Amino acid sequence: MGSKGPNIVVVGAGAAGIIAAWRAASMGARVILLEKTVRIGTKILISGGGKCNITHAGSVEDVLKGFRPNEARFIRPACYRFRNDQVIEMLTDKGLEVYTRPDGRIFPVDQTAKDVVAILKTYLEEAEVDIRYEHFVKGIDVKDGRVSAVRYQKPGAEEQSLPADSVIVCAGGSSYPNSGTTGDGWQWARTLGHSIVKVTAALAPVYLTLDDETATNRSGIALRDCVLKARFGGKEFARWRDDLLFTHQGVSGPTVLGISREVAERMRDGEVTLEIDLVPDKTFEVLTAETLTYVSQYPKRLIATFVDEIVPSRLVDGILDAATLPKDLVAGRLDKKSRNRLVTVLKGWSLGPVRTVPLEKGEVVAGGVSLDEVDPQTLQSDIVAGLYFCGEVLDIAGDVGGYNLQAAFATGYVAGETAAKTTFKKS
Repeated sequence: MGSKGPNIVVVGAGAAGIIAAWRAASMGARVILLEKTVRIGTKILISGGGKCNITHAGSVEDVLKGFRPNEARFIRPACYRFRNDQVIEMLTDKGLEVYTRPDGRIFPVDQTAKDVVAILKTYLEEAEVDIRYEHFVKGIDVKDGRVSAVRYQKPGAEEQSLPADSVIVCAGGSSYPNSGTTGDGWQWARTLGHSIVKVTAALAPVYLTLDDETATNRSGIALRDCVLKARFGGKEFARWRDDLLFTHQGVSGPTVLGISREVAERMRDGEVTLEIDLVPDKTFEVLTAETLTYVSQYPKRLIATFVDEIVPSRLVDGILDAATLPKDLVAGRLDKKSRNRLVTVLKGWSLGPVRTVPLEKGEVVAGGVSLDEVDPQTLQSDIVAGLYFCGEVLDIAGDVGGYNLQAAFATGYVAGETAAKTTFKKS
């Protein structure tokens, strides 16, 4: 490595940090990658339930639709510089086979997130990136308006200083703190003069106000292709169609992750409630007609049997209770008011008030280093020269579906490339 150029320190070996380090090193820079845990790519390993939703298919503009307008504008240059198809090509060139789901999510065929991380590690090794594990960064030093060093500590050792021409901060957010992302990057950024946008849970499960018996009875039940809606003051403000999973605390799954950011934000103003449309492809009128047909054809059957054809068996009693119908009610005795109550529940079953959206359980968090203080073309700080931010440490949080990994890969690529070019020019 002695023949290489200036010293670039990358902090955090997640998706953004891996790509930043690889890109800078592949351009000839001497890159040191500091990671506080004992492995790289920990959050990649848990993405997509361990299967790794690598990125999202479609054009760059399709990918940008997974972000709020201001976030999309910020990451647009990076996403064009390192596109989703380039990410896939990088992995398939090393033997990974991928497929695209109908919803646009791209996954490995037979391999897992471990294989994705293993391939990324080979890129780091080929580029001669110096990976240093169990290095806990304590702060970043600045001299004459430019980064000069990174202070770190190893277990059982004294704090040390590592000189740097450029520092790329890819320390993640504060979701899944056991993975090493504990919000450290925000603290360093704030110390150096950056504004930190208030952090909110995103892509997180939702905990409901439930009694223990109800929570236990529902836990583990999955609903396929339903619509989850969030209401505030009786008015719907968010919805997502996909699968849902009941947990011992409330609900999770793609639908929940899809609306969790909006729910967490709205809860600052008051109570939020959730409800499920269990038959989203049928209107109230169509479902009413089907109920009437069932009643006329099977007047002696339990109405519970009709409900059982729509929802998992363990939820039938809950649906009947919500519609205030006795469990032994036969179809022939279902009057018009009772029928309307049942259809109303099937089209909008209330799960009750949200208790909390746990920040630490989110796959990503919203909030972070203000986008107004970072150059979207270079990912360099507008406040400190030679300081770069990429990935989740920035105030960016996309939808569920591979969007966030793509943003991390793209911003990491640009930060690494710019840092290499800038440090060589400086030298």
